[in-house]
Order: sequence, then C-alpha cells, then structure tokens
Amino acid sequence: MLRLLPAPVRGGLAFFVLVVNTLFWTIPLMVLTIPKLLIPIAPLRRIITDILIRFADGWVWVNNLTQRLINPIHWDVRGLEALERNNWYLVLSNHQSWTDILVLQRIFHRRIPMLKFFLKKELIWVPVIGLAWWALDFPFMKRYSKAFLKKHPHLKGKDIEITRKACEKFRTLPVSVMNFVEGTRFTTEKHQRQQSPYTHLLRPKSGGIAFVLTAMGDQMNQILDVTIAYPQGAKSFWAYLCGEVREIRVWVESRPISPELIGDYVNDTDFRTRFQAELNRFWTEKDQRLELMLQQ
Repeated sequence: MLRLLPAPVRGGLAFFVLVVNTLFWTIPLMVLTIPKLLIPIAPLRRIITDILIRFADGWVWVNNLTQRLINPIHWDVRGLEALERNNWYLVLSNHQSWTDILVLQRIFHRRIPMLKFFLKKELIWVPVIGLAWWALDFPFMKRYSKAFLKKHPHLKGKDIEITRKACEKFRTLPVSVMNFVEGTRFTTEKHQRQQSPYTHLLRPKSGGIAFVLTAMGDQMNQILDVTIAYPQGAKSFWAYLCGEVREIRVWVESRPISPELIGDYVNDTDFRTRFQAELNRFWTEKDQRLELMLQQ
C-alpha cells in the first residue's frame, strides 16, 4: 500500500521516519555515553560499547526496513557469502551519491562489524553527534599538512601516532573501517577537471588508506573492494527516499592485505610510489568491472 503513494509523499514519509528513528536511538545512546566517559574500568567500558553498537545496529535495521516497505528496489548483490561478523576489514568503495552510505549499511548489516569512518579530530566537538561518534568508537585522526610540518618538524610522525593510539581499542573489538578512496562524489564536472584516466571513476587518493594501513595493518587482514552501480544513473539522496532508484547492483570482492601494502607512506618515497601504482592498478580493475555491471 505504501508503495502506491506519490513519490514526494513516500520521500517525505521516509525522511520523517529517518528523523524519528535517529532521535529514538540518540537519546539512550547519549544516556550511556556519560558513564562511558566517566568510568575508567576497561571491562565495563567494553560492555557499554557493546550496548551502544547494538543501538546503532537497531538504527540501521529500522532504516533498512523502512526502505523495504516504502520503496521497491531490485537488488543484485554478489560476494557476501564468506563475510564474518567477527573479523577486521578495510572497506573501499567508489562514491557517486550520499545514497552509497545507505547502500553499504544495507548490504553489510549484521554481516560484518559496524562500518566506521576515520574522522578529523576536530569533529569530536560537533554538538551531540561528535560525542556519539566518540561513544561508538569512531577513530579520530589528526592530519598535518606538509607546509605545517615544515614549520613544526618536531611533530613529524605525530599524526600517525595519534591515529595508532585511537585504534588500540580495536585490538579486541572487530571493526570495519570505511573509506571512499576518491575523496568526493563522482560528477562529470569533477571527472573532466581531474582529467581522470578512468571512465566511471575519479582519481583515487592513496594517502588516506595508506595512513589507515600504517596504523592498523597488523590488525586487519582483508580489504573489501566494493563496486556500486546504478543502472539508471546515480540519484540524489532525496530521489532515493522517493523511490526513484529502481535497481542497485553491488559487487563485493575480498582481497588479502599483503605486507607490501604496509609501510612509511610519509617518509619513504619509493614505498609511496609503489603504493600509488598498486592503487591505480586496483582502480583500473574497478573501472572495468563497473563498466560491465552497467552493461548487464
């Protein structure tokens, strides 16, 4: 019945449920964040963290259910068979729309650990949501520019050390770290401005994932290479809520993290060159795969 409603009505209803769902789970999350902030006992903090992750899991579940009820989408998802909830993953994906985040949450829900993004350290001060990210153990990182390090050479390597310390909590808690390697959403204008050598992708940025692997390479053992295709073209988040996205195709490929991918990206020029070349090769394969997915 809900699917028969006009698209703007469905979009408004989906957005309303999203807001209510967010508020519903934010309240208990904030309540438990306070004792986690104050209690110094690690086992108790771990219990609280488990509960908080269940809250976030409930938020994702309601969002997925809402979309199933309101918007009929044909899903073609491949490569989920061998995934484990108790493993450590680095998740890499192409990026075309904010819808991608909901797509990733839907296909990976209860299949792998909760998706977490590396965030700038300054974002911890964002009202409410910054504290929520901290409570859910989103890793915060500090990045120094080359110009800044030139003026403050004593801080060289400090950013990696800060990130490594932020990731220490993941040594006993499985995690899925998400990274959009292109750094921004794909548009034709950005593609032309970059003079990207790829048909459907922007140029990949290697620094971010090299930074993650430097901090967590001894913890993670697999890269999940995710390719998202929208046969009718990528739509806006609002269009997704309104049910204008009719079909979504997703390909997931698990790749091992080899020792060759872990090194000193900042100081080792040879390693940085090899790493970028490997990522470019990786991205060429993804571009070819995306072309085939769109042609099916």
